Amino acid sequence: MGDLLGFVLSGLVSGALYALLATGLVLSYSASGLFNFAHGATAYLCALAYYELHSGFGWPAVPTALLLVLVVAPALGRGLDRLMFRKLARVGETAQIVATIGLLVALPAAGLWVVELLERAGAPVLPAENQFGLPGVGPSPAVSWQPLDGVGIDSDQLITWVATACTATALWVLMRHTRLGLRLRAAVDDRALVELRGVDADRLSSVAWMLSSGLAGLAGVLATPLLGLSAHDYTLFLFVSATAAVLGRFASVPLAFAGGLGLGVLQNLVAGYASFAEGITGFRTAVPFLILFGGLVVLARRRRAAGTAAADPPPADYLAGRGRARRWGPWAAAGALLATAFYTVTTPFWSGTLAQGLAIGLVFMSFTVVTGLGAMVSLAQATFVMGAALVAGLLLSHGWPFVAAAAAGTVAAALLGAVVALPALRLGGRSLALATLALAFLADQVLFQFRWLRNGDTGWEIPRPVAGPVDLGDDRAMGVALVVLCAAAVWLLTRLRDSRWGRAMLAVRSAPEAAASVGVSVVRTKLLVFTVSAGLAGFGGVLYASYNTRITATDFTAMTGLVWLAVVVAAGVRRPQFAVVAGLVFAVAPHVLTTYVTSSAHLPVILFGLAGLALANDPDGYCAAWPSRRAARARRRGSPTAPGAALAAGTVPSPAVPVAAGPVAATAGGAGPSDEGAAAAGDALRLAGVWAGYGGVPVLQGVDLRVRRGEVVVLLGPNGAGKSTLCQVAAGVVRPDGGEVAVLGRPAAADTPVARARRGVRLAPEGRGIFAGLSIEENLALQLTDRADREAVYERFPALAARRTVHAGSLSGGEQQLLALAPLLQCPPALLVADEPSLGLAPRVAEEVFGLLAELRGHGAALLLVEEKAAGVLGIADRVAYLAQGRVTWSGPRDEVDPERLAEAYLGKGARR
Repeated sequence: MGDLLGFVLSGLVSGALYALLATGLVLSYSASGLFNFAHGATAYLCALAYYELHSGFGWPAVPTALLLVLVVAPALGRGLDRLMFRKLARVGETAQIVATIGLLVALPAAGLWVVELLERAGAPVLPAENQFGLPGVGPSPAVSWQPLDGVGIDSDQLITWVATACTATALWVLMRHTRLGLRLRAAVDDRALVELRGVDADRLSSVAWMLSSGLAGLAGVLATPLLGLSAHDYTLFLFVSATAAVLGRFASVPLAFAGGLGLGVLQNLVAGYASFAEGITGFRTAVPFLILFGGLVVLARRRRAAGTAAADPPPADYLAGRGRARRWGPWAAAGALLATAFYTVTTPFWSGTLAQGLAIGLVFMSFTVVTGLGAMVSLAQATFVMGAALVAGLLLSHGWPFVAAAAAGTVAAALLGAVVALPALRLGGRSLALATLALAFLADQVLFQFRWLRNGDTGWEIPRPVAGPVDLGDDRAMGVALVVLCAAAVWLLTRLRDSRWGRAMLAVRSAPEAAASVGVSVVRTKLLVFTVSAGLAGFGGVLYASYNTRITATDFTAMTGLVWLAVVVAAGVRRPQFAVVAGLVFAVAPHVLTTYVTSSAHLPVILFGLAGLALANDPDGYCAAWPSRRAARARRRGSPTAPGAALAAGTVPSPAVPVAAGPVAATAGGAGPSDEGAAAAGDALRLAGVWAGYGGVPVLQGVDLRVRRGEVVVLLGPNGAGKSTLCQVAAGVVRPDGGEVAVLGRPAAADTPVARARRGVRLAPEGRGIFAGLSIEENLALQLTDRADREAVYERFPALAARRTVHAGSLSGGEQQLLALAPLLQCPPALLVADEPSLGLAPRVAEEVFGLLAELRGHGAALLLVEEKAAGVLGIADRVAYLAQGRVTWSGPRDEVDPERLAEAYLGKGARR
């Protein structure tokens, strides 16, 4: 019994640290949608600062810890949010993952660099890298107690438990009993809707990042006696804690916290009692990664069947339609010059460095297949490299020729890739990346620990091949051979992209369900992507190991794969030639920096991390950004000749096609030029010549519309006419590219959704406009701070009162719409823009909703309603506008609407002349 209690108590120490890190991950992910791979690096940075300030400078322990946890770490989180995370929230998931990986590398290096500079300046700093057995916040050495036989605790453990318990209590109070916590949970549920309710989601994001970084700082300071100062250990600790975040589905702080505690206890119990695993080297340390993988597969919600293509569209190909000489000539010339340079101008050192870069470029091309073509982020590429190289080395030691051993290693890597691909059939995006990383750690901890495969610590020799008179033992010959192999790989991957299989991959990437409907096998295509990618990585890995003439089981760890991905994506992951550039930069840049810029080993690592951060501005990488910027400069120098070109260039002319004559010209604006100023004072909303669209494609083309105070304007039109876009322009969600927007008589074209909402504009988006994960009471409290107002709502709607603690997502469609409108009836807005308020409702419920909307008008609110149920909504309309092909083709009083004109609106025809 004493042993069991001892295992549980010691497990609660690591579990408490897991819980703190997991809670921070959930908070930051909830606020911004980013999984912060650098969360452990923040903890390490605080641990490093605590060690130097306490042990080096002699600052007292508790004030130093409080300063770091309550001031420094939150300030770091706020700064990173403003500089980086807000921008990253708007780019594709691949760029998000890679940018935070860059931060994972840069933050520890930055801390060590500062220590290095302080040491040169004569400050009393201590050696910082890989220090262990360090003092904690409590007494040093730690005080120990033995409350039961065989059960011991010390002061460091006790402080960790108490600090974690106090933090958990404070978080519970914050999230459940404060208005800030309610807003944070609402942002978790629907960030866009929070902004439509007048709450600044960016400010909430900063608060969440400050809390997250503070929790990471607390975990780092408390973990100093346990982990010492090893950035690698803190990173591993982060990925273990990610298991607890998965258990909380990246949304529930209590579940993540409890999962962290349970994970620490389970890990200790397995270490103490899993006797069956004694013969499996590394099994005990691999348990958290087994749980992480299983949790992702079982618990992750399946939202996208493929990767992230829908949120990560490819950049424009500015060479499309050009001849082969224009597209490939510069690359062919560069390859020829590089091959010639090996025998002309390069020294032996630089010949070897360039050859190494080309070899790693072959490995990097595997990311082009799985991420660039398949839109799936794999963090197991280093595992494929390691597996292929070890298999090749094993076979070479048994007398196999190099070509046969390399082929066998490539096949082994491809088979391993097919196994890793299995979670890809269910997962996508961040979940897939974490699953492949978990499998990579499992391979490191278990698979590559078998002595027959790794050959102990000495590894295997992999001599360079000799083909007839060509001896690749010469770096120059090796370099030329790699130039040829890279050129062949680029050609093959380009042909693959343009082939039937490549088109199938692109189809599965973009729309798996649609691809399956036309006979494309999603399962087979994903397996093909991973298998080809893994085989290419394995082939490049064998050549890379051959360049070094030896492979050991520690040469390419799972962490190496993270760095490789960051390098490739920073260059450009969509084109194989960019991967070759990335390989050369990866090999050459460190030597250039250390030779000509600095002798510090940390500054090149910091610069690499900053290159990853640049993805917030150029998510497609610097190679792809260069032609994009050239095209943008050329576009700015030219003069647009069409509305679409003008929209892309950022300048919009006056409408090229006027609205229809007759009733349109007289009524679309609602007033003539002579009395426009007087009419504007009575307008709740006025759009004049508004152009708007997405990605340079115009949707609204010169829209004129006016909604007066206290009137209901119904907007009719066919699907695709631009009705939802017009609603979003009115609410500030979409900023117009041209024209004027005025709200309550004041210009508002540049307003954010938050500013527009604070001026009295409410958008009821298509759907229900409620926070499904919050209770009815919490939904009302977000908009009605006065309890008396909420009680008035309950008195008006008894069905809501009876279920006030129920999650809003469990209500029927009609009840949800009532919940969305109830706060507006209590505190009417100046303008309500409702997009399909009766969508999915039964006729009786729709009539009730229309009655409530009419009641809002009676309270003085102006309403702009987009509706499909024209017959029902016309009963409360004052004026009606028809929208077709992005233009208002008719606007007038409800009495002038006739069935023929109504049919024309839904058929998308022009107004009757």
